[in-house]
Amino acid sequence: MPPPNVEFTIEPPRFLLRIDGRELWRFRDLFLVLAWRDVSVRYKQTALGALWAIFQPLVTMLIFTFVFHRMANVQSGDGTPYPVFLYLGLLVWQYYSGTVTKASESMVENQNMVQKVYFPRLVLPASTALVGFVDLAFASVVLAGVMAWFGYAPHWQGIAILPILLATLLLSALGLGLFFSSLNVKYRDVRYALPFLIQTLMYVTPVIYPVRMLDPYPLAKALMVWLNPIAGVVTNLRAGLLGAQPIDWPMMAISFGMSVVFFLGGLYVFRSTERYFADIV
Repeated sequence: MPPPNVEFTIEPPRFLLRIDGRELWRFRDLFLVLAWRDVSVRYKQTALGALWAIFQPLVTMLIFTFVFHRMANVQSGDGTPYPVFLYLGLLVWQYYSGTVTKASESMVENQNMVQKVYFPRLVLPASTALVGFVDLAFASVVLAGVMAWFGYAPHWQGIAILPILLATLLLSALGLGLFFSSLNVKYRDVRYALPFLIQTLMYVTPVIYPVRMLDPYPLAKALMVWLNPIAGVVTNLRAGLLGAQPIDWPMMAISFGMSVVFFLGGLYVFRSTERYFADIV
């Protein structure tokens, strides 16, 4: 018997913050294919391949250690070796900046798919978040080596809170990625403005310096804690894995809550403009 005819009715979401889990599950193969395509294309025809995910943060750590630690005398603030302190921050920042950048470009780079085929548009920016975790896993190998070189072993509390920190990182990065991908469809200025914004954000995130350096400036510290969820991720990842400082539970709670706000805000903007993507991309 021939298979029965199946009809799908495509309608805009009635509730802009709703995520249709069943629809996303139905397109799970597309999600995985897009993620694998991005991974393979990124390292295709390269001599080092996936080693670039290790090489980039490692070289950045060496340069920043010389410039900021040796020349500018920036310290970790908790007695831990500065290269270990710095590399943990760079790991988080590499994922965050890469995911926001790639997610913001996902709709424009896949405009042929958006214009010709129906699928949940959320799949495109979300797949970039998965690719970022692949690079993060490769770069974490160097972290293990750097910590072993300086005689550090990861503390159990850092491993225990790792899922919360990764969830905070994911929600915050994807929220901004959804927001900028919506803007990038209509305003191509985003591709020029975003690199400047990412570079600026790195210096207002405690990647190079400890957040306690802002203690003499309580207003600046409060703004960082409340408006930059990555500050809590970086600070508590160092505290948890290195064990030199107690975990800042209030800061971690604020970071997670603000990452949810970022995600819902980005999702709202994405959903409210989604119906026009195929017409103007």
